[in-house]
Amino acid sequence: MPVGLRRRVTVAFAFGALLVATLLSTITYELARTYLLRQRESSAKRQAFVNAGFVRDRLQQGRVEVAPVLESLATAADSESFVRFGDAWYGTTLRDAAEVLPADIRAVVEGGSAASRRYRTSAGPRFTVGVPVAQAQAQYFEVFTLDELDRTLRVLAGSLLAAALVAVIGGAGIGHWVSGRVLQPLDDIARAAAGIAGGRLETRLPDAEGELGLVASSFNTMATALERRITRDARFASDVSHELRSPLTTLATSLSVLESRRAELSPRSQRALDLLGAEVTRFQVLVEDLLEISRHDAGVTDADMAPITLDALVLHSLAPHELERLTLDLSDAGDGTTVVGDKRRLQRVVRNLVDNAEQYGGGAVRVGVVRDGDHVRLEVDDAGPGVPPAHRERIFDRFARGLGSRSADNGGAGLGLSLVAEHVRMHDGAVWVEDRAGGGARFVVRLPVGDP
Repeated sequence: MPVGLRRRVTVAFAFGALLVATLLSTITYELARTYLLRQRESSAKRQAFVNAGFVRDRLQQGRVEVAPVLESLATAADSESFVRFGDAWYGTTLRDAAEVLPADIRAVVEGGSAASRRYRTSAGPRFTVGVPVAQAQAQYFEVFTLDELDRTLRVLAGSLLAAALVAVIGGAGIGHWVSGRVLQPLDDIARAAAGIAGGRLETRLPDAEGELGLVASSFNTMATALERRITRDARFASDVSHELRSPLTTLATSLSVLESRRAELSPRSQRALDLLGAEVTRFQVLVEDLLEISRHDAGVTDADMAPITLDALVLHSLAPHELERLTLDLSDAGDGTTVVGDKRRLQRVVRNLVDNAEQYGGGAVRVGVVRDGDHVRLEVDDAGPGVPPAHRERIFDRFARGLGSRSADNGGAGLGLSLVAEHVRMHDGAVWVEDRAGGGARFVVRLPVGDP
């Protein structure tokens, strides 16, 4: 499924906001974490060295108990102290120093050097400082808990994550708004183009400034040129059709005279008269179709709109022999099949669809009128090979010929279905072709139900 340009712009803004928010949050977190840890470790080292100096001074006095010395230390509530004096360990808690103190810290301090290290245990993060007390032949260790700092960092991380999410949502919202403002001219162009394609040739874009002004001006110039071209072509077709009606009338009158004296003609002349009559009839239909199409193109159709029951319209549009041969799927009372339309043009729709089935679809087999929600469907089924999907739109073009076996000599001009499309569009409906169950094609006209 293709993604729209507006959605892509919104996603791009959101992704950009995510990258920026992630980068800033990471930098902010790392800077804050480094600063807070450095401050905490520096404070812990100062406290440990002060306490080690206090222990050294008391032990140098000789014959001093280590436990009371540790109890007199000014230690914080989040730390515990250990002293190794001789081969004995003393601490401010009852825990075993060997389990609390890292082995590498003890080894470094026993070697005569101060050491410190931050690490994590099952109980939480810890920071241990070891200081040798050489004058008293002892080592001093102090273990600091970093639980409070760890909670502070977690709160900071959560706050930065929430801020990043807000930034992403804000970026997506800004992107959606900006894309709407930026793409609005494209939407206007699309609607204007759809209006022109639907026959509203007077559609134009409003004036704009800058680059959009150039686009609007170019589009309006193109639309004006297209309108003039279509109007000129429609006027030409209308003028030609009008000019042809007079000689056609003369030909039809002459044929009537010849038909009145048909018995006086030879068999060969009678066959020629039949051929001439068929061609004149075909020519008359072609001229009338061209006139009707030119009226649609020029927008000067004189519609006589009135409530019409499609069931009754179908019955009046079909010949008696067709009513006997076709399967009619109609409502006896015509309930729910009333539309507001032009009776002459809707009869032409029914007639053209049935004639098209006869010429290209092996004959019509069913005509139905079916209620479809707030619309009513006129369906014409034929017994032909059907219409390939690739041709289902093209057959409604002007002068498009059918694909049946008799398409070359059926006498059609290829305007019947195009007139159906024009008449249906005039009634705010739709027409299409689909496959019929059991084979063949089904032409469907869908019209809005009218209130009489």
